[in-house]
Amino acid sequence: MQKIGIIGGLGPEATADYYKRITRFFHEYNKSLATPDIIIYSVDMAQLFKFADDGRFDEMAHWLACKVAALKDAGADFAAIASNTPHVVFDAIRGQSPLPLISIVQATLDAAKLGGFRKLALLGTGLTMRTNFYGDRFAAAEIAVVTPDPAAQRYIENKLDSEIERGIFHDSTRRELLAIIDEMKHRHAVDGVILGCTELPLILEDGAADIPFLNTTAIHVNAICQRWIEGRQDNDRN
Repeated sequence: MQKIGIIGGLGPEATADYYKRITRFFHEYNKSLATPDIIIYSVDMAQLFKFADDGRFDEMAHWLACKVAALKDAGADFAAIASNTPHVVFDAIRGQSPLPLISIVQATLDAAKLGGFRKLALLGTGLTMRTNFYGDRFAAAEIAVVTPDPAAQRYIENKLDSEIERGIFHDSTRRELLAIIDEMKHRHAVDGVILGCTELPLILEDGAADIPFLNTTAIHVNAICQRWIEGRQDNDRN
């Protein structure tokens, strides 16, 4: 039976959300308490951001690829990184990875195309917004991705670092995030919002704004679970 590998800890609150969502999916799918084996390698988030702050992206990619190799050694059949920010070097990680990797960006693009979105706002960590690696991939599908203005980016980055990544959720922060989204809706005429940090869905729930959210955690989890189902079906045919 296939085993799911997860690189977690980036941050811990999102990793817990991934675990709960995967197990909930399979409880419903199997109509029982049965779930796949899940191997989680929780890594040091501070080290990831140190690589980013120093511009050492090759080292970041190698560091993460080594973690994927450890998941393979532990018996995982495929893996996913439970965070958006490391996907800035996803192609480099995949090039070194001994396991198939499920991309959160590709999964979100697939969901955006299915939903018929044409222009999306992107909220996430400072690195995710500044590099806008979503934009490059989405542009090929003729979907525009825009980011908040610099002041709003600084606010989001600060609140992620000082509150949300630490499991602290203030109503005042939620209101300000919703105000940023509303401003982008009116200024840029976006028709949806990519919650491009896997902690953001913990403070911005579906239906909190009058514009659709693309919850990257939920989308990624669905892709992970579907990959497991496909793998089991392949094994059954063989």
